Amino acid sequence: MISYIGELSALLTAFLWSGSSFAFTAAAERLSSLQLNINRIFIAAIFLYATIILSGIQFSVSSTQVYYLALSGFIGLVFGDTFLFKAYQHVGARIGMLLMALSPAMSAVLAYIFLKEYLSFWGIVGMLITMSGIALVIFERNETPASKYKISKAGIFFGLMGALGQAGGLIFAKIAFNLGTINGFLATFIRIVAAFIIMLPFSFAIRRFQNPFKFYAKDLKALTFTIAGTIFGPYLGITFSLIAVEYTKVGIASTLMSMMPIIMLPIVRYYYKENLKWRSIIGAIVAVGGVSILFLR
Repeated sequence: MISYIGELSALLTAFLWSGSSFAFTAAAERLSSLQLNINRIFIAAIFLYATIILSGIQFSVSSTQVYYLALSGFIGLVFGDTFLFKAYQHVGARIGMLLMALSPAMSAVLAYIFLKEYLSFWGIVGMLITMSGIALVIFERNETPASKYKISKAGIFFGLMGALGQAGGLIFAKIAFNLGTINGFLATFIRIVAAFIIMLPFSFAIRRFQNPFKFYAKDLKALTFTIAGTIFGPYLGITFSLIAVEYTKVGIASTLMSMMPIIMLPIVRYYYKENLKWRSIIGAIVAVGGVSILFLR
């Protein structure tokens, strides 16, 4: 069992991120995407700091690693997740997460550009198959009346930007891990704090930040959804994703974490009462299959 800690962590991450996507989708209906991002990062930072202190985790990390983790936090959590929340508001959790399935392919392209990692023939094939699977869902025109989310150009754009941010954040996090061993909770904490330091002054500057205590006192459901999404996402989800990358090959971890579209299909069918079309089901399977070819080539 210990030898598969990386694979199990990656699979657990897929389940956690699936849960967080639904929680944050519900929360995003009640407050702005920027406000939600700041609130969940602040809550996650508290959870992570408490975990580090209670577990006796040492702050053993170099300044260079802090720099790359901070950069990873800005690109992934500030840029990427803000756009992802906007995608949730426009197209919902299912299609938002399907667009995020493009993140591994984008990671491969960025790795080629910045890390000089060359793509093989099967790598290119995997990217094309993944994009084809996403297209099957995106261009599904027969929306069901039960679904309150409709596919839009804006929603697709926001989802793609979210995937790009996720990919960029992964590249810089990998660089930090290559420089030396880092505890997963500590690495997540550094990314979270860096993102919070950047986002809070920005939100004040554009006057988009509300007092979270006053807001949540009036809307306890929004608080419940935010806390649930935070626990599943930035607190446990991101941490286990970093643990997965540390203990197994990035390709295997990325493939298992990309199982979200498959995990989410039965949830949207029975919870949101969406009558899933065959193109949605096949598209999800094809997308994950393409990711598998991309990283297991």
